[in-house]
Amino acid sequence: MLIDFFLALRQAAIPVSLKEFLLLLQALQARLAFASIDEFYYLSRTLLVKDEKWFDRFDQVFGQYVHGIESTLQDLKTAIPEDWLRKQVEKFLSEEEKKALEALGFDELMRRLQERLAEQKERHQGGNKWIGTGGTSPFGAYGYNPAGVRIGQHESRHRRAVKVWDQREFRNLDDQVELGTRNLKVALRRLREFAREGAAEILDLDATLRATARQGGFLDLQFVPELHNTVKVLVLFDIGGSMDDYIHTCEELFSAVRSEFKHLETYYFHNCVYEKLWRDNQRRWQETESTWDVLHRLGQDWKLIIVGDATMSPYEILYPGGSVEHHNQEAGSVWLGRLLSHFRHAVWLNPVAEPIWDMTGSIRLIKEAMHNRMFPLTVEGLDRAMRQLRHGATPQQATPIPS
Repeated sequence: MLIDFFLALRQAAIPVSLKEFLLLLQALQARLAFASIDEFYYLSRTLLVKDEKWFDRFDQVFGQYVHGIESTLQDLKTAIPEDWLRKQVEKFLSEEEKKALEALGFDELMRRLQERLAEQKERHQGGNKWIGTGGTSPFGAYGYNPAGVRIGQHESRHRRAVKVWDQREFRNLDDQVELGTRNLKVALRRLREFAREGAAEILDLDATLRATARQGGFLDLQFVPELHNTVKVLVLFDIGGSMDDYIHTCEELFSAVRSEFKHLETYYFHNCVYEKLWRDNQRRWQETESTWDVLHRLGQDWKLIIVGDATMSPYEILYPGGSVEHHNQEAGSVWLGRLLSHFRHAVWLNPVAEPIWDMTGSIRLIKEAMHNRMFPLTVEGLDRAMRQLRHGATPQQATPIPS
């Protein structure tokens, strides 16, 4: 089984060597992990994985070959999952019933939630007032409300939540994903800017011929510094929630930018940019970087690319405290305006199909804030975006959306 596990890691392109595998066997013989799947997981990950970027891929292989996911799937033919039983309380409404429900304003929604938390003493199901399941209350899970606070629900169903109570974990984008097409890389190359840097080590043939001719035929070698791509790119990836539908596309883009740009910084955010960014989604609650620090550290010559579906509650863009995950002191539009004021070349790449952008209010707001510099995340859209970044400077002072 352990040999199969080792081969599966290699097949998944995780750089695991035979020496590391033998070290794992020695550790198991010394009983550093005994009769515990959790202990074996942490021991094997520590000895076999040399870089955190492989953790997510390691977890997938570990789950398949050690936890026995394949055999578990066979067991589901005779066992009814507990989640299926829980889903029986989900609320499904007709379109007429949905239209009859009225969305509360953001301030009123937060006030009522505080009241429910103070008053409620027991579990509720199927109602329209208390925090519960399967009803039309704006607070709870597996129900329906045009604008509410999602509490205790595994994932989004209608994508209408104003706030999400539960802390969620998002996995990092895998920068080793091979592109399904080289066209993304070709489009990104339009952004490259070359300059000669470093020591003069490259033979300049034309200059050598001219200098030799001037010396009457005596060889006079001329050298120049090597050409380097000097463009500097900051990429901010929206992660989690509705962006789960576009993980593969974003991984392809992530892989492309990593291969094309030497001077590259990447961060994650969720829905809208606020006061904090992070590099590792597994440690996003412990290790963040102030957006102010990023602005102060990176100069105005950096080019900004924001990648996200811009699909969210308008409160997240327009109101302090509008974020679904935390209480933001300033509205998302304020932070977006600061980014655009600092980085004079900026674009937004949207994986949502361009013809339906005008159907979503938040996409219209973000597009307006970007001064129409939003492009679809397609080969053609990426080509337009790179031309914009290379030739079209952004306004000196971007105006935040009024709240």
